[in-house]
Amino acid sequence: MTIAASPSAGEEWKAYWPLVLATSVGFSFHSVATYSLGLFMAPLSNEFGWSRAQISAGLSIAALLAIPLSPLVGAMIDRWGSRRLAIPGLVLTSLAIAGFGLANGSTTQWLGLWTLYALLSLGIKSTMWTAAVSSVFSTSRGMALAVTLSGTAVAQILSPPITHWLIDSYGWRAAFAWLAVGWGVPALVLCVLFLYDAHDQRREAVKAGKATEMPALPGLSVPEALRSLPLWQVAGATLIMMILTIGFIVHQVPILTEAGVSRQSASWLASLAGVAGIIGKLVTGFLLDRFRANWIGGITMGMAAMSFVLLLEAFRSPSTIIAAMVVIGYSSGCKLQICAYLTSRYGGMKNFGKIFGVMSSLIAVGAGVGPILAGAVHDLAGSYTPLVIAGIPLSLIAGLLLLGLGAYPKWDTATVKPAA
Repeated sequence: MTIAASPSAGEEWKAYWPLVLATSVGFSFHSVATYSLGLFMAPLSNEFGWSRAQISAGLSIAALLAIPLSPLVGAMIDRWGSRRLAIPGLVLTSLAIAGFGLANGSTTQWLGLWTLYALLSLGIKSTMWTAAVSSVFSTSRGMALAVTLSGTAVAQILSPPITHWLIDSYGWRAAFAWLAVGWGVPALVLCVLFLYDAHDQRREAVKAGKATEMPALPGLSVPEALRSLPLWQVAGATLIMMILTIGFIVHQVPILTEAGVSRQSASWLASLAGVAGIIGKLVTGFLLDRFRANWIGGITMGMAAMSFVLLLEAFRSPSTIIAAMVVIGYSSGCKLQICAYLTSRYGGMKNFGKIFGVMSSLIAVGAGVGPILAGAVHDLAGSYTPLVIAGIPLSLIAGLLLLGLGAYPKWDTATVKPAA
């Protein structure tokens, strides 16, 4: 029996909007540690005398540990689904974030806390949420991914001012605990109620006797994916943008204060970039479902070059700083969305967890290198200017890699065996 035609976008959203809500909030919690760390740099440096590179090294360790482990997590998603991993992952990640408040001035202990966070947070990384949404959305996959991954932009908007207020009101130690509980618990409740993907549907169908075997999802095998030039182009472009944007985002408050912006204004400008990121995700999701994704992705990635130009001293002014934060928020906010969408289209859904797990390993390299590289640039040059200058050509290269992608593969139609 052949699978029925794909449902309309409206039918997909009517059936699965609670799932998208849960994945969006869950992914926002994964981003809290990244987007709040810049606000903790000054208190940690003042209390312990740590350099910015030392403080940023924790994120780098977390990202580097994800390199060998992301494909394993992807394989577990392909086998068991997102729900069975995400729910315990949210609980453990909350405990890990609260644990940062136990820092005692030892860099070894600080890096150990980040190592623990890296291991416990594997259950709530981007692969978890994108796999869940991609497994049930087809017609409106671009917009569904946009809303899900807007969770990170929500974290970018809310984390800086909330963290700034928590640190000023309760101190940096209590701020870690409040972020863990105040963000982790709502995410956990939503996922317990609504996080059901195609794997859960399969188990329910088998229990109900509606099918003995669910559809074989179309797509590339893992060896075929590793030989796919389009997938490597997607990975390369994403890697470049991760290095640039994560490095910039973690250090955005110090970068802006170096440019003459007050610390409080810098935290609100960071939130403005988050708003632009949400708009960028939604606009990009709308466009991905209607036009060639490589053109949409290439132009969006390349736009980031404009923001770095506007931050150069020769062009810098209050208005250009605001424009730069809007542009970089827009383009950087779409990088994971574009990567996930193109991976699902050029690699298929047969082994999406494994393929995107490998992709996530490369993403983790960029996320690990970016913050510590930005910190090292400042420590060596005494300024973030070299980082800003390098962002111009690298953003253009990332855009060109996506513009060079060919047409989507044409997958065979999957079939399903009805119950006896």
